[in-house]
Amino acid sequence: MPSSPRMAFRIPQRPRELRRRVLLPARMRVDSRWCDACILNISSHGLMIQMGRGAPCADAVEVRRGEHVIRARIVWRDGSRAGLQADDRLPVEEILSLGEAPALQLTAGDTAVERRKQPRYDHERSRFEGRLIEFGGIAIIAGTFALAIFRIVQQALSRPMAVVEAALGG
Repeated sequence: MPSSPRMAFRIPQRPRELRRRVLLPARMRVDSRWCDACILNISSHGLMIQMGRGAPCADAVEVRRGEHVIRARIVWRDGSRAGLQADDRLPVEEILSLGEAPALQLTAGDTAVERRKQPRYDHERSRFEGRLIEFGGIAIIAGTFALAIFRIVQQALSRPMAVVEAALGG
């Protein structure tokens, strides 16, 4: 029985692993710098991420999601998206349930734990300080004008008051 030429060149493909579509914020380290990333889908062997800027040009990256550190290599790039193949098997369920686990949530307050040496720049605090400086400057200028007007009025009225005082015999 002769075999067809098509069958001779067909390469068997293993079934593609199930990917979970998600939208999870993460931090990514490329070389020595950190940036924000978003995990778009995840499987036990890799993930697809999206970054604000273009996909990194490095071969290997490190993705952090909560306590999980994922070391991976970039296997494809498309604009701001990239496909990563993890070095180790990923605990998908743990990564997905990270925000839902009651043991991992803070109970003392809503403040986030800052892992950086330098805390993030607080724009609201900077805006408040700017407004405070502006208010202080306007108050000083208004006080200076009020004092100058008081002096002018005092000098303008001192001569007529002296004449009235002399006329009354004082």
